[in-house]
Amino acid sequence: MDLDDMFNPESVAVIGASNMEGKVGNAIMKSMKRRYIGKVYPVNIKEEKILGIKAHASVLDIDAKIDLAVIAVPAKIVPKVVDECGRAGVKNVIVVSAGFSEAGREDLELKIKDIADEYDMDLIGPNCLGIYNPAIELDTIFNPPERQDRPEAGSIAFLSQSGAFGAATLDWFSEADIGLSKFISYGNRVDVDEADLVDYFSGDKDTDLIIFYIEGVKDGRKFYEATKRCGKPIMAVKSGRTEAGSSAATSHTASLAGRDKVYDGAFKQSNVIRAHDFREMFNITKAFSFQPLPKGDNIAIVTNGGGAGVMATDELVERDMDLASFSKETKERFKKAIEDEVIPEHATLDNPVDIIGDATSKRYGKAIDIVLKDENVDAVIVVLLFQSPAIEEDIVDRLDSLQGKKPLIAVAPGGRYTHRLTAKIEKRGIPVYQTPGEGVQALWGLCRCCPERRNDNKEVCEG
Repeated sequence: MDLDDMFNPESVAVIGASNMEGKVGNAIMKSMKRRYIGKVYPVNIKEEKILGIKAHASVLDIDAKIDLAVIAVPAKIVPKVVDECGRAGVKNVIVVSAGFSEAGREDLELKIKDIADEYDMDLIGPNCLGIYNPAIELDTIFNPPERQDRPEAGSIAFLSQSGAFGAATLDWFSEADIGLSKFISYGNRVDVDEADLVDYFSGDKDTDLIIFYIEGVKDGRKFYEATKRCGKPIMAVKSGRTEAGSSAATSHTASLAGRDKVYDGAFKQSNVIRAHDFREMFNITKAFSFQPLPKGDNIAIVTNGGGAGVMATDELVERDMDLASFSKETKERFKKAIEDEVIPEHATLDNPVDIIGDATSKRYGKAIDIVLKDENVDAVIVVLLFQSPAIEEDIVDRLDSLQGKKPLIAVAPGGRYTHRLTAKIEKRGIPVYQTPGEGVQALWGLCRCCPERRNDNKEVCEG
């Protein structure tokens, strides 16, 4: 499928546009009118104008080429409207309307599929939110912006079978300053499915990471083959791991959830990194958004609390990652730092590096700088226990100055004071996590995004 006009249309018809507050067609028109750089054509059989824009009774009445039609009308008349789009030469359609196979109306779904095939149209939905492309401010989402934020442009594509989960994710990504290349809620995927989307985003120059929320796939073999040939990292959160969850998924988006072990095996054999819940997906995504990819998974830990270093070590080992072995040169640099009284003699300078509870910002900076220079170290986790009065607030600047070609991940457990400094650190592009487990989780996912590690089948999806 050539979906470029779907995601980058120059003109959009909103069919079912409305002036009535609370209507889906009204919300979509507001979203489209707000910032979209293309031309918007509202379609409403009764109104002359929608939000001040001339309305048309049918898409057939629009005297212009329409690249994309967004349909928000009752399910029973959707087939008629899709047919009109086909007759009007519209090649891309999003059906936002619900009330199809997820509600027991497979007949209506089959009708719109047949019509789409007849006119060689690409159709997303039904039962979805549609598309958000921040580069051109294409926004078919009917959730108002005062209730759901939209992220800025970035390099991550997020694709969700669930509209509600997708909307919440947009909120979370926006709050964390994680940028999106594109978002798509594809619902019942009567036509465009997961495999089609993988193929499209494989060639999308604006996308570096593809993330799915999946309840089940439409065509397992087709999806597997698409992920195998994709040259970009793919991460999936798949629900329906239990029998009860699979049943719920079937009623939600008419998804055939299938046996979870089958998905797990397929993910392991292809390019898909499996995140077992939203928190894991979010942690990995934040690290990917902020930091470079590591060359391997030999990790150094720097901490001012021995217990936190031990916990991080346990997490690394359990995720089949390695504590880096320091080189002779690194050990000599630590010895020199002790002689210069920057690091105390009683600090633990093997990996994990414990620079003791009275560590200052200067001591942190020196220790991190030393381990980053070690060729055996691929990435560094810094544990910051801000409850210690010795750490000055200039730690934010010191960490920022140490960013470079290797990932730098911070862990900072704590309350209000910690959260305030955490926000400042993240503004500099360094992701911060509340527990050692979350920090290691993020780094594990970042390592699995490396081309060298995506296909090595080394417990890629075990989490």
